[in-house]
Amino acid sequence: MRLDPRVLGYLGRALSHEYGAVQQYLTHAGLAAAWGLEAGAARLRVEAREELDHAERLTARLLDLGAMPGASRLRPVRAGTSLQALLEADRALEAEALALYREAAEHSARVGDTVSAELFAALYEEERAHARALAEWIDDLRAAPAAPRLGGIDA
Repeated sequence: MRLDPRVLGYLGRALSHEYGAVQQYLTHAGLAAAWGLEAGAARLRVEAREELDHAERLTARLLDLGAMPGASRLRPVRAGTSLQALLEADRALEAEALALYREAAEHSARVGDTVSAELFAALYEEERAHARALAEWIDDLRAAPAAPRLGGIDA
């Protein structure tokens, strides 16, 4: 199989995305903890670890292809003033990942890189599960009674 430069590009973009997701989830976990929402913070830390696992798998694939991993750019963290706002930002991040992984899996399959195609397809399914879990969490928050204000910030 000839090494396709676009597959390498997708792997690099995906690695940058995953490191950005780790940064965002850890920041959101820190905010939630500061607001006294430790259960939410713990859940967000789990999400960060799952995104780090994705970054590890992408790094391994780049190394397998003989490429040196290098996340080129981390996007700024999207913050908010409530747990729901943080989760909405996280859901938007997952939607970006879904679009990237769908496109990357299709291209990788088209050029005959089945290993990368399978990796991107697996990451797509995992991100889809993250997006569903976030949507359910947001729905649960919307259905709950109004949260008290913590330090001037809505919980």
